[in-house]
Amino acid sequence: MGRRRIGLAGCDPLGLTVTPLPALARAAFHADLGLLLPLIEHRRVQLLVVGLPLDSAGAPTPQARHCRRYGLQLAAASQLPLVWVNEHSSSWAAAELRGLQGDRSGALDSAAAALLLEQWLQDGPEPASAGDHAP
Repeated sequence: MGRRRIGLAGCDPLGLTVTPLPALARAAFHADLGLLLPLIEHRRVQLLVVGLPLDSAGAPTPQARHCRRYGLQLAAASQLPLVWVNEHSSSWAAAELRGLQGDRSGALDSAAAALLLEQWLQDGPEPASAGDHAP
C-alpha cells in the first residue's frame, strides 16, 4: 500500500485463480474509499489482505506504520476482516516474474498484490480482527 498507488488483486470465490486488478492512484482516504467500497461490493470481497513492508529481519519499516493505519481504517470502513502479509521483496519478485522492472503504471503494484494474495491463499492464516496490531 504505497503513498502514490495501491496495488489491487482479487480471486475467484474458491480462491483458485488470482487476478491483478487496476491499481488505485492514491488520493485522500475518503476519496480512496469512494472507489474502493464500490469495488469491494461489486467483487463481493470477504476479506482484506494487506501487505506490510517489513525489512529482511521481519521488523516493520516506517512505511509499515502507514500501511497498518490505512489497512485498519479500510477494514473499519468496509466492515471486513483483515489479514496482514509480509510484503518484503514482493515488488522485486513481481517485477522479475512478469518483466515489469521500472514500471510506473501501477501494473507492478497490482502484480505484487497478486503475489501477496497467492501467498495468503497458500498459507491460509486465520483472519485477524481489524483491531489487531500484528505484525
